[in-house]
Amino acid sequence: MSLRRLRSIVRKEFIQLIRDRRTLVTIITLPIMQLMLYGYLSNDVTHISTAVFDESRTPESRTLLNTFANTTYVDLRYYTTSFAGVQRLIDGGQAKIGIWVPPDYASRLRSGRTAQVEVIVDASEPTSARAVLALSGGVGQVLSTQLLVQQTQRLTGGQPNALPVDVRARAWYNPTLENVNFIVPGVIAIILMFVTTFQAVTVIVRERELGTMEQLVVTPITGAELMLGKVIPLVVLAYAQITLTLFLASAWFHMPIKGNLLLLYALSLTFFFSTLGALISTVSKTFQQAAQMAQLVLLPSILISGFIFPRESLPRGLQVIGGVLPLTYFVIILRGILIKGVGFPYLWRQILPMVAIGVAVFAVAISRFQKRID
Repeated sequence: MSLRRLRSIVRKEFIQLIRDRRTLVTIITLPIMQLMLYGYLSNDVTHISTAVFDESRTPESRTLLNTFANTTYVDLRYYTTSFAGVQRLIDGGQAKIGIWVPPDYASRLRSGRTAQVEVIVDASEPTSARAVLALSGGVGQVLSTQLLVQQTQRLTGGQPNALPVDVRARAWYNPTLENVNFIVPGVIAIILMFVTTFQAVTVIVRERELGTMEQLVVTPITGAELMLGKVIPLVVLAYAQITLTLFLASAWFHMPIKGNLLLLYALSLTFFFSTLGALISTVSKTFQQAAQMAQLVLLPSILISGFIFPRESLPRGLQVIGGVLPLTYFVIILRGILIKGVGFPYLWRQILPMVAIGVAVFAVAISRFQKRID
C-alpha cells in the first residue's frame, strides 16, 4: 500500500467530483429533500373526517360526541339526518368514520341499561381503522366508568372506592411521541446507503465504460489502492451529509441529540464499507446493470430493515433476510445513539454483526477488483 499513490487517486476523484456540478448539487440537496419529506410525513392518526347521525339529540349524546372530538383523532365535520347519509359520505371518501347514536341512547342510560352506539370505520386504510377501533373501545370504557361513578355517588352518597388496578404508562426516550425522532435516524442511514451504493457504482462502472480504467491498469496502482482511493471521497461526502442532516434535524425539527457523535461517526465508517456498492461495481459490466442491482438491494433494505415498519411485525423469513442486511443494524445503532443516548455496552450486539459484514463485503470487493485489474 503506497500512500502517495492513494493520495493521487483520492485527489483525482475529488477533482472529478467537483467538476460534475450536477451530481454534486444533487448529492448536497438530497439530504435536505429527504429530511423535509420524511420529517413532515407522519403515520399518526389525527383529525379524521367523521360523519354523525345523532337520533338521540340529548345532553348525553352530545357528551358522547364531545368525548370523541376531544381525542383529536376525529373531526366531527358532517351531521346527517339519516344513516344513508353517513353511508354516502363514507362511500364517497368524504368521511372515514361514521357515528350513529340511536334514539333510545339517553333513555337507556337513565334507566341503567346498556346503551349501544355504532361506529363505522372505513377499513380500506388499515392503519387508521385500527387506531379508530381502539379509540372507540377506549371512549366506551371512559364513559362507562364515569357513569358508574355517578351512579355510585347517587346511591351511596359517598365517593366510590379506588379502581383495583391503576396502570400508568410512561413513554421513554420520545415522551412527546414525535414521529420525526423515529424517522430522522433512518433517513440518515438511507442517505448514507444511497451515497455509498449509487455513487460507488457511478465512479467505478462509469470509468470502466468510458475506457479510463485501462489507463489505470497499466500503472503500479494496486486494486486495494484504487478501490480505497475511489471510496474515500465518498466517505468524506457522506460525513458532510451526516453533519448537514443532523444540523437540520436539530435546528429545524428540534430533534434532541442525546448520544456521542464521535461514536456515531466512527460506526458510520463501518457502515460505509458494509454497503454493497463497491461489490456491485465489481460484478457489473455496465452502468445500467449496476443501477438495477443497486435498486434490487436498496428497496428490500428500506422495507425490511425496520426503517419504516417494525421488524417484529414481519414474517419470520423476512426477519431472517433482514438479519444479513447492514442497514438493519445501522438503523438500530443510530436510534440508540441519537434518541436513547446509549453507547457501545448496549449496542455491541448490532455493532459486531455490522463490522463483520463490512469486513467480508469489502474484502470480497477488493479481491474481485484485483482480479479484474490483473
